[in-house]
Amino acid sequence: MSSTRLSLEALSASGRSSEKLSLPSLQSKMKCDPEGYETELGLVHSQFSSSLELFEQQAALSFASISGVAADPTVAKDLGDRAAFLAHVAPFYPKQLAEFPSRLAEFLRSSARSLPSGLRCTVTQALILLVNRKMVDIRDTLALFMELQTLGDRALRKLAFSHVVHSIRKMNQKHKNEATNRSLQNVLFSLLQQEEETKAKQSLIMLCELHRRKVWFDDRTANAICTACFHPASRIMIAALSFLLDYEKIEDDSDSDASSSDDELSRQSPHVILSKGAVYKAHHQGTSASKKKKKAKLQRAIRSMKKQQRLSSDNSSSNYYSPLNHLKDAQGFAEKLFSRLQTCNERFEVKMMMLKVVARTVGLHHLILLNFYPFIQKYVQPHQRDVTTLLAAAVQACHDMVPPDAVEPLFKQIVNQFVHDRSRPEAIAVGINVVREICLRMPLLMNEDLLQDLVLYKKSHEKAVSAAARSLISLFRELCPSMLVKKDRGRPSDPTARPMAYGEISVASAVPGVELLQNDDDDEDDDNIGSDEDIDNEDSDDGGSIGIDNDNSVSIGSENATSDDEETHASTDDNECDDESLDGDSVLGEDSSSGEDFDEVSGDEVDEDEDAKADCGDDNVEVHDEVNTISETNSDEGKTGSRVKISATRKRKFTDLDGQINAAETSLRALKKLAETKLSQPPSDSADGILSNEDFHRIKQLKAKKEAKVALTKHGLLGKGGEKKSAFKVPSSDQLGIKRVDPAKLEAHVKQKLSKEERLALVKAGREERGKYQARAAIKQKKTGGSSNKQKEHRKVMPMAAKRAKVQRSRQDKKRKQGRFGKQFRGKKAWK
Repeated sequence: MSSTRLSLEALSASGRSSEKLSLPSLQSKMKCDPEGYETELGLVHSQFSSSLELFEQQAALSFASISGVAADPTVAKDLGDRAAFLAHVAPFYPKQLAEFPSRLAEFLRSSARSLPSGLRCTVTQALILLVNRKMVDIRDTLALFMELQTLGDRALRKLAFSHVVHSIRKMNQKHKNEATNRSLQNVLFSLLQQEEETKAKQSLIMLCELHRRKVWFDDRTANAICTACFHPASRIMIAALSFLLDYEKIEDDSDSDASSSDDELSRQSPHVILSKGAVYKAHHQGTSASKKKKKAKLQRAIRSMKKQQRLSSDNSSSNYYSPLNHLKDAQGFAEKLFSRLQTCNERFEVKMMMLKVVARTVGLHHLILLNFYPFIQKYVQPHQRDVTTLLAAAVQACHDMVPPDAVEPLFKQIVNQFVHDRSRPEAIAVGINVVREICLRMPLLMNEDLLQDLVLYKKSHEKAVSAAARSLISLFRELCPSMLVKKDRGRPSDPTARPMAYGEISVASAVPGVELLQNDDDDEDDDNIGSDEDIDNEDSDDGGSIGIDNDNSVSIGSENATSDDEETHASTDDNECDDESLDGDSVLGEDSSSGEDFDEVSGDEVDEDEDAKADCGDDNVEVHDEVNTISETNSDEGKTGSRVKISATRKRKFTDLDGQINAAETSLRALKKLAETKLSQPPSDSADGILSNEDFHRIKQLKAKKEAKVALTKHGLLGKGGEKKSAFKVPSSDQLGIKRVDPAKLEAHVKQKLSKEERLALVKAGREERGKYQARAAIKQKKTGGSSNKQKEHRKVMPMAAKRAKVQRSRQDKKRKQGRFGKQFRGKKAWK
């Protein structure tokens, strides 16, 4: 009986014409009319059962064969064809083929190793088809598919692996079934803990793939992968370590979740705000060459801002992820892995992987592993293999929670071995860079004498060494400028800055960036106050005026002359005496700028006023002294309209009490008005400290503007008037722990000077897209299509009347120009 043909007796028994039907054609007809072909289904099912029994008998007879192949290959082919046929029609006959999936799975489970490769793949594909059509649950077949991956058949392993990954992804595509996921994870976790290397390796590969695709992106999977680092088999340990170290370099596939792709897109499109003035200058002001340079500078500034924002977003905890983040017992994991590192006999590359994972865990979770630093100290030598990787691990393991005494021997070892006069320039550059990175995390390790010695390398003729030394100087300009000599301090943003003591922490008391919002509100209020005062000053006379500038200080004097002494500016927040004097003097309702005199004031009232002023302190006395002197000058010279600058050191005179009271009342009234304006001003945020969505959006915009201003100033687009900020910003401890230290950045990468041949090659490469240079006249001569209108105008024969009119117009224009410039002599001078 053939495997692709049915017997004629079977077809005639069902009452149909005796035509030969193949299994594919019968399959298509059975799908169209399931009830009309039940007899054929029973026939094919009985043939499958007989073929299965015959194959098992032949396998039992030939058990001594090494390959396990049956004597008759046609039996295996018949069995595979009928298994695939029944798998395709099983959804249409659920009652008749209810036991077929379990029988097929049991057949694979019992005799998978002895099956031929072709039959094994065919039966596996039939079982996968049943699982996809939900005839079999994935929880019942997961262990079977994981076992099939360990048989050594490459095609079968790839088929089973892709099926499991696809099934679990499809199951969690719309919503996650925690119960089903937990049962599947338990199967894989149990296989991972087995000592058999092949099963543990396949389960680890499956877990890593599902975790990388963010299907099982939970703590249980991350901890299971980290636990694989302690597997007795070295290959399993190496695979787990490689996944943990390379996870940050793995990019999401194109078929990952939509949410993750949206996050990536939002992360790769930073928000940049530029001033309109800088853009206008780059495109419209200056010559073509200067505009080209400005455009290039603007593009560099934009690229630098985008790079900074991208780095900050990558280093932020919201977008960063690593399986080491979700360790339940990070301290125990680091200690256990470090103890295995100390006792293992693996090759050097494996030890370096273990060392990097331990350092990454210590830096990420801010652990204290004191024995780790003396262990690294033994290998800190310039001639050590992969010394930059070792130093990067040492830097990664340093954080502010580690006692400085534990890291100080390692720190001194790095300085003594790498930074000395007989060392190579590459080693010196690496040593200074490592010192800078360690001091960035633990500034207390540096002392003043050592810093002065390292700073002297800024005069080195090697560019890598001098650059490393200058980077160290820029770091300590922000951390502790007092440790540098005066000429190296520059202009730090905070001259009194100092590193925090061991165990000291800074607690955030407000929303990050809220000071930008407050400063922006203060600037707007200052502008509003200045405009209000300008309106009030319009009603005053020319004798004197009172204005409030943007610094919220009071200036007294005329419109054209002001006092040079800054002590005349008195703020309402200095002391409480100002408020008392304001309340006491507010009853004087006359305007000080008018030309009329006040009524006479009794001596008692003057004495009381003087006593109140004396109680307010020395600063207030100086203010009233200056007020009195200025008022005397204005009262004496106000009739003539002259403005005289009076020194603030003149003694007080009591000859003109009316002028003194007039000026004092004016200054105090201005101070009171300023105080009332400040008190009536609503705060930028509410009393409970809750900011609205508009406030957060405004903070984001102000941050972007500030970064744009710093970048434009750095590239010279704002000129000398731009606000100069520090180009280096010290990151926080959490950001440093999250950031991965790249060993390549510790090395010295100096761009070598190109030779003449290389420069010529670059020049010629830039000329390829550009045509050959030709003069403009030559281009005009080679022009095709006739002469231009301008050329035709020159060739026209002009009539005599038109020529005379043209000459007359030129003479008139010349006379008009001479009359406009006057009789100034513009020729050569006759004398010397």
